[in-house]
Amino acid sequence: MQKLATEMNLSETAFVRTLSATEDFQSGSRYGLRWMTPTIEVALCGHATLASAAVLFFCLNNPSPELTFVTLSGELKARRCDPFVSLDLPLNSCEPETVNDAEELIKLTIGGFAVKELQHCAHTKDLLILLEENVTRLQLESMQPHVDQMIATHNTGRIKGVIVTLGGSEGNGCVDSKGKVYDFVSRYFAPWNGIKEDPVTGSAHTVLSSYWSKKLGKKALYARQCSPRGGDLKIQVRDDGRVDIAGEAAIVLSGNIFI
Repeated sequence: MQKLATEMNLSETAFVRTLSATEDFQSGSRYGLRWMTPTIEVALCGHATLASAAVLFFCLNNPSPELTFVTLSGELKARRCDPFVSLDLPLNSCEPETVNDAEELIKLTIGGFAVKELQHCAHTKDLLILLEENVTRLQLESMQPHVDQMIATHNTGRIKGVIVTLGGSEGNGCVDSKGKVYDFVSRYFAPWNGIKEDPVTGSAHTVLSSYWSKKLGKKALYARQCSPRGGDLKIQVRDDGRVDIAGEAAIVLSGNIFI
C-alpha cells in the first residue's frame, strides 16, 4: 500500500477492504479503510474518506444510505446526502499557543502577515494560525510558504501540520460564487507527513470546526479551503463531541492497477 501511495504521489491514497466474506463493495455497509501519504500512513484523512464513500455510492452503486469505515481513528460513518457526502468525524479542540514556541515556523509559513491568534491541537499535532482581519482571501490564496524549510525549523514531533485560517466577510472577499459568505477560510500544510499542501483536509476541519464554533457561537458553519484544488465544506458541530462535515466529490479517473 505504501509503495502504491508513493507512486500515486497525492496527498493521500485510500485503501478500502471488505471485512466479511459475505459482503462486497456493491452491497456491504461496513469496510476497513487505511490512508497513506507518499511517505507514511496517517491516522485520519477526511477527504480520502469522502472520496472512498463517493466511489462506493456513485461508481459502484452501493445502495446503503450510510457506510461505516473501520479506521485507526475508530469507526467513521459516511452518509449519502446527494450530491454531498457527509462524514461523521471526531471533534478536536485546541489550546492557546505562544508565538515564541514556533516563531521561525510561523514566519516561514505566513511571511509578513500579522498573527492575531495562535492555537495548538495536541491530538492532531496541528498549529493553528489565525490571521488579522485586514488580510483578504486573495492574500491568503497568494501566500507562498517556504514549505521545504518548515521541517528543519521544527522537528520535535509536536507539530505535524500548520493550519492558516481567516474569518469570512464580504469585505475580505470570503464569499462563494453565489455571494454567500463563508464563516471561515483556510489553507493546510503538512510537509512532516509528505504533504506540501493538502487540497481539502477533513482532519484539519475537525480542529477548525471546534475553534470557529466556539469563536462565532454557532454550530452550523460554512467553510472554504483555499488551496489551488480547494473546496467548500458544510459543517455541523454536534453536542456529543463529534462533527458532521459534508462536501462534494468529483470522479475524474477510473482504472485498474496490475501488480
